[in-house]
Amino acid sequence: MTDFSLPGFDLDAFVAATLAEDLGHGLPGGGHDVTSESVIPAAARFAGVMDSRDAITVCGLPIAAAFFRALDPAMEIEVLVAEGAQVAPGSALMRLTGSARAMLTAERSALNTVQHLSGVATLTRRYVDAMGETKAKLLDTRKTIPGLRHLEKYAVRTGGGVNHRMGLWDAAMIKDNHVLVAGGVAQAVRSALAAGVREVICEVDHIDQIEPALDAGATRLLLDNMGPDLLREAVARVAGRVPCEASGGVRLETIGAIAAAGVDYVSVGRLTQSAPAADIGLDFTPL
Repeated sequence: MTDFSLPGFDLDAFVAATLAEDLGHGLPGGGHDVTSESVIPAAARFAGVMDSRDAITVCGLPIAAAFFRALDPAMEIEVLVAEGAQVAPGSALMRLTGSARAMLTAERSALNTVQHLSGVATLTRRYVDAMGETKAKLLDTRKTIPGLRHLEKYAVRTGGGVNHRMGLWDAAMIKDNHVLVAGGVAQAVRSALAAGVREVICEVDHIDQIEPALDAGATRLLLDNMGPDLLREAVARVAGRVPCEASGGVRLETIGAIAAAGVDYVSVGRLTQSAPAADIGLDFTPL
């Protein structure tokens, strides 16, 4: 369908499931686009242009192309900008020529995907820029829409961010509830290491939790809900022994000062949880 691929993500299955949802496959009377089939002649052809109405960081065009090609394999598609490009309002992103019915049926699924992913990439780029000239890297979180994690984390990378763990399987993240049951920070860290977990991220809410976590063998500290002054103190105490991540309530207006406190990472849940959709349209011309 397309050369686009992500480890762990099945593009063909995603496209098929999304189109099936819109077409109502398996439902009484479902399985087709009643409007296009009743109004548009089967042989009709359209030319189309997808463009951005806002200044955005572009993400998701290869996936959009896959929707159109799924319904018209012969459709001519020209992607005009690269993934991650920052474009001005009015920029053309993609040109299409092919079956009018296929374009109209695939239009909303394609646009929904590009609008959402470009929204995530655009917000990510704003946060990266707001961090200024610091060593800190911007991380996403697991606050993703179910079923879209691989795509949303791809959009974060496209916007200049870095992915945190992909799920519950690739690193241990010990938080306050784990500590509560385990009986303390040190006990929780030791249990994870004893179970064979190689990367153990430990959340610390207070300065006095730093040494117990490090002594127990934590490989990264998550400094939770600390302001810039407290972050600087925490980073000084860690003294480079492990990477430090700032997390909790980070906003565009605060991330610069947080990053400047000397942490290695800043994680922001709103990149995927609250990114507004980009304003992208698709205009057709009959041929």
